[in-house]
Amino acid sequence: MNIGVSIFADVDRLTAAGDLAGAAQALETVLASGSTGLPAAGLVAQWLKLAGLRRALRQPHQALEAVYRALEQAPLDFMALVMRAGLLERVGDGQAGAAWGEALAHVPEGPLPPPLEAAIVAGRTFHAAWVEEQERELARAAQPAEGDNNRPESSTDADHAWRLARFRDNILRKTRVYHSEPTHFHYPGLVEREFHPRHTVPWLAEVEGAFEDIRAEMLALLHSERAELEPYIQYEERENLAQWRPLNRNRDWSAIHLLRHGAVVPHHAAQAPRTMELLSRLPQPQVPGASPNAMFSLLAPHTAIPPHVGVDNTRLVCHLPLVVPPGCWFRVGAETRDWREGEAFAFDDTMEHEAMNPTDLLRVVLIFDAWHPGLTQGEREAVAATIAAAGRGTAGR
Repeated sequence: MNIGVSIFADVDRLTAAGDLAGAAQALETVLASGSTGLPAAGLVAQWLKLAGLRRALRQPHQALEAVYRALEQAPLDFMALVMRAGLLERVGDGQAGAAWGEALAHVPEGPLPPPLEAAIVAGRTFHAAWVEEQERELARAAQPAEGDNNRPESSTDADHAWRLARFRDNILRKTRVYHSEPTHFHYPGLVEREFHPRHTVPWLAEVEGAFEDIRAEMLALLHSERAELEPYIQYEERENLAQWRPLNRNRDWSAIHLLRHGAVVPHHAAQAPRTMELLSRLPQPQVPGASPNAMFSLLAPHTAIPPHVGVDNTRLVCHLPLVVPPGCWFRVGAETRDWREGEAFAFDDTMEHEAMNPTDLLRVVLIFDAWHPGLTQGEREAVAATIAAAGRGTAGR
């Protein structure tokens, strides 16, 4: 029989009798001997018990040593992470904020025991304050080199300011790093950015200038007997596209197509001449069987579009919000925006994105595609020919 078994019973008796110092000493002795015979999970539990005893004895540094031994056995054990963060906070260690961040990243789903829930609430408060202070410190550190980017003098300055701000957010884990992950076509070397800056897509200003005309045409078309609303998502049940199952063939997310896989939809286009004329001047990809694409996208009340990625990264997807109840939002990667009527944007849909209409009203957006601004004219022609030859034009490009 392992010597730890009887000692563990003694530890429990000493603890019950209120002799916490004796219990801690006995438990530390057997754990340090390495003769417990316990599996890793059992060792973690005993090291955390020792940490709890040392904490109760107001010996936080010794408690931390016990927690570290538990983490050696299970580096992601939630209770160990919480105890480490709380103890580091108690001793005033500068790593407490980061430790709380790691612990909070591993909070399990479901209800927690009230004492643990209270500790997590307090930890969130401490961590939020730490993040704010770290943000200020990091901004101060970069200020001499960064300059006054609160009032950028050029588009380049604005890009630099955005990149530095995101750099700080990534360091502090306020954001995670997202990459372009197209389902079919990945052209290397293109800039990966959730929402592309306005100076790279200057024609958006012209789109916004036509907002009233486009909205009027959409509303007339929507109320027309000739409008054909189709589910945005349509695929065979046998296809491996489980993320779309709730919306497959569901009119909660529907579209009135103007251009579809490179072809004009005549009965819709005829009722939106101003919109079609504008689209004809935009740098839309010309890929046989694939694009250009343009549609009025309708998202029903209380409908969510799940996280997903698009087909290829050689084009951007553009939105002109036409009818947007307050509260409708759109996330691309680490950045979330509210749609605002008349304010267009271009984004990389090969980065994970999702959307939500939490309101009681319909949301309508003009959606169209455009070439990625990082492609030269020669590259555009080569990409178009290659994608057309690959024969994958129809599935969501």
